[in-house]
Amino acid sequence: MKVGTDNTTSAQPTKKPRRTAPSAEPVETPVLLAQSLAPNQDRQPLQGGGSVSQAIRVLCVDDHAVLVEGLKAQFAIEGKLEIVGRLASAAKLVDEALRLRPDVVLLDIEMPGPDAFETADRLQRICPGVCVVVLSAHIRDAFITASFSAGVRGYFSKSEDLNDIVNGIREVVRNGQGSFVLGPKVRERCRPPTRARGPIEPEKRTHEALDVGRRDLPLTLLSSLTTREADVLRLIGRGLSRQQIAKQLSRSVKTIDGHQERMLKKLGIASRSDLMRFSIREGLAEA
Repeated sequence: MKVGTDNTTSAQPTKKPRRTAPSAEPVETPVLLAQSLAPNQDRQPLQGGGSVSQAIRVLCVDDHAVLVEGLKAQFAIEGKLEIVGRLASAAKLVDEALRLRPDVVLLDIEMPGPDAFETADRLQRICPGVCVVVLSAHIRDAFITASFSAGVRGYFSKSEDLNDIVNGIREVVRNGQGSFVLGPKVRERCRPPTRARGPIEPEKRTHEALDVGRRDLPLTLLSSLTTREADVLRLIGRGLSRQQIAKQLSRSVKTIDGHQERMLKKLGIASRSDLMRFSIREGLAEA
């Protein structure tokens, strides 16, 4: 059975269609979920720490319509989530979140328009009850770190199994504030988190997702570099020679060589050309 077609609902011919804001693409509510939802204006956001007993309302911010339709179909099968709207950019995300009152904003961070991380940070200051979850085509250290810093509560790859994405979203809502849930493929990129104070605590794994305390920055390869090493790596990615980097950073060539050798060991990379490719792939060369 095809989900979300005009056959799933019946409208009275004489009833004037409800007007919606042009910035969001309306999504019909599946029949399976309709009876479990209270009207938007009367419904209170889900709170973390409890069980997820009602449908989770999701606002998708993604310019890939096919992906959104796939998620919509999977959500209908699960019966615990529903897509209440879609935006093709983050330009009017805050306005639509205030209007639609979603529990979760599923955010692609590589779209035309405003910076996704700045928008996510602003959204959570204005709508603290909304959980922002990143769904990205790329698993990059810089993206993971920026998401964490922006208060995002989950990071998943678009290549994840749909069931893992669904379970991860539910885990985000269940955990509430103070958590950072990683999809299985994203978790493979990160080393176990450590705390600034106290011993290392065991990882909590549920539904193939990793939940870490808000104080625990996921340890990626890039997070192992010092600020100066990251600067050198960025300039290597731009194609600068050892001499040019030394001049720009006001350091000796020998010092730059030392930074490079330490980076090769930390990143598990064999050559300077591999460092350049790594820098470009992680987006550092554009910073």
